Amino acid sequence: MTDVTQTPSPSERADEDKVLPIVVYALYLLGFTNGLTFLVGLIVAYVNRDDAGPINASHYTFAIRTFWLSIWWFLGGLALVLVGLVLAVLLIGFPMMIAGGLILSLISVWFVVRTILGLVYLLRGEAYPRPLTWLI
Repeated sequence: MTDVTQTPSPSERADEDKVLPIVVYALYLLGFTNGLTFLVGLIVAYVNRDDAGPINASHYTFAIRTFWLSIWWFLGGLALVLVGLVLAVLLIGFPMMIAGGLILSLISVWFVVRTILGLVYLLRGEAYPRPLTWLI
């Protein structure tokens, strides 16, 4: 596996093609309209990560990690909403539904911010500095 923490030289920066990582980020953003392109972007990132140079590998790792972290938080928020919906009959589920909805809203914003930030680094020709972080 490629080491994503090494700093590439300026000649390596010019050699890497940015098209596929841009496609991954674009598919992620487009996924909010149809849902399917999230998975297509994830597959493209997985397929190309091992053969990519250090800059693109950091972006693929970042994109893959962004997807999986958002899925886990999405499932947690969805579970809260669903359990809260069932318990709303007893009037004790409303706080759970609100908390779940808040988690779903925040994870959507977090996903978009991370995707745009990754795209900014890519367009500058830089590797993502911390691709394994769960923060921004």
